[in-house]
Amino acid sequence: MAKLNMVQAINLALTEEMANDENVIVLGEDVGVDGGVFRVTDGLHDKFGEKRVIDTPLAESAIVGASIGMAMAGLRPVAEMQFSGFSYLSIPQLEGNASRMRARTMGKWTCPLVLRMPYGGAVRALEHHSESREAMYATIPGVTVVIPSGPRNARALMLAAIRDPDPVVFMEPKRSYRAFREEVPEEEEVRELGKAQVVQAGTDLTVVAWGAMMRPTLKAVDLIQKKRNITIELIDLLTIAPMDADTIVESVKKTGRCVVVQEAPRSFGASSEIVARINDDALLYLEAPVGRVTNYDVVTPYFGREMMYLPDEQRIARSLEETLDF
Repeated sequence: MAKLNMVQAINLALTEEMANDENVIVLGEDVGVDGGVFRVTDGLHDKFGEKRVIDTPLAESAIVGASIGMAMAGLRPVAEMQFSGFSYLSIPQLEGNASRMRARTMGKWTCPLVLRMPYGGAVRALEHHSESREAMYATIPGVTVVIPSGPRNARALMLAAIRDPDPVVFMEPKRSYRAFREEVPEEEEVRELGKAQVVQAGTDLTVVAWGAMMRPTLKAVDLIQKKRNITIELIDLLTIAPMDADTIVESVKKTGRCVVVQEAPRSFGASSEIVARINDDALLYLEAPVGRVTNYDVVTPYFGREMMYLPDEQRIARSLEETLDF
């Protein structure tokens, strides 16, 4: 198996699916000749030509609007938002049209498009380049929101997203783009959307994280397990919406304690929904309040203070110990 970083793994998935299905189209700002700002689409223009890898104007609403038309005409567009902070201009098309197509036509039409977007901080980017707004997209019924955490699941989830009959927002943690490599199988591997992954089993505490937060969370979990001689169950959410609450709830019923780690600000985020689901279905199993490690409810600071803003291994480890000691 080849060792790939996340950029290479997503590029592999796009290459594979474009070769397998001539209806798969890639479009977005600078995705063609330049291969994308992060080079995720590098080489696709040469392999598949300008009719299938399309450089668009700087017009996010038009990119998604065109993708909706393509999807309804039988194509499978994969549209890139250059940064997630630019995608807000496309929300009227995503919310008003793409997400409603199945319901609006009573199942006669679907809208199989993927909206890719790099998101998140820790890459010393400018304003509108570092937000973590997955919860905003997760509130739109009819849209699946996916966040890979590493190269292997990024490739497998991208294949699943392209094949899904309904719109998928595929949020790529750019902090993880080139941070590490994983073995990615040569044979096709597709992960089920809407299903979390139990990264490691445990009996004393459940920890839930996703995206770029998985790396510092893994380090914190390893630190506390060795320090206390306990086992911690770690869950990678992978799909924000629809949320795999069943896997989380069953784990909490076993461990009695839970900590959720998210990069987004504290209020109104996915972590709040996870806490609510646990309260609905596992409240009487809890031995401590559910802990949360999040960003602060402020605008993402510029890179001089960015690392003080983002959850790190020390903050996560402290929350794990507080929950265990309650």
